Amino acid sequence: MDLRVLDDAAGAAGEAAGWTAHHLRGAVRRRGSASIAVSGGTTPASMFAELATMDLPWDCITVFQVDERVAPDGDAARNARLLELFPAGARLEPMPVTDRDLSDGAARYGRALPGRFDIVHLGIGDDGHTASWPPGDPVADSAEPVALSREYRGYVRMTLTPSVVNAARYRLVLAAGADKAAPLEGWLLGNDSLPIHRVRGSDTVVVVDRAAAARLPGMGR
Repeated sequence: MDLRVLDDAAGAAGEAAGWTAHHLRGAVRRRGSASIAVSGGTTPASMFAELATMDLPWDCITVFQVDERVAPDGDAARNARLLELFPAGARLEPMPVTDRDLSDGAARYGRALPGRFDIVHLGIGDDGHTASWPPGDPVADSAEPVALSREYRGYVRMTLTPSVVNAARYRLVLAAGADKAAPLEGWLLGNDSLPIHRVRGSDTVVVVDRAAAARLPGMGR
């Protein structure tokens, strides 16, 4: 695992954007195309906006979602609005959370996934969840590539499952803010009760700001 600590959220977003651009370019150079799955949030929005300004072969890059709330199109709770930050040339694949049959939609999305993602971008919640794997929810044990969570904080969610996340060539965990300090400490110090503990450590880069890293050894309180 590669841990990178930046001064603030803007610095973390910029670092994550640069790292992502480097690996997407490499994937296109080696295989002719690249795939990334992205999560939602304020800091990721800054990362996506910066990434969109970079010189990348967007027509060769497909952007999927890691997870999405089951809510109507245009709802402010949806992560899909962040896909609009990517350039027009990119191929965007939003999760079909408005389908009448959500199980069928999840299965169809699973069939559309690449055999192996180049990058899966994740966040970390204040309760240690990542993707839409809430604490105690069996969705993290699903054998399907895409599954539905139970209702969590007001929404059922569609999500990639650990087998897909951990099969990716790289994982990027981006977190900023003091509310991420306790779960980040728990994860990195081995608390296996946290859902994010299911994320494979090898080939994973963790980019955080100083507020999120404040409880880590050597970082001070």
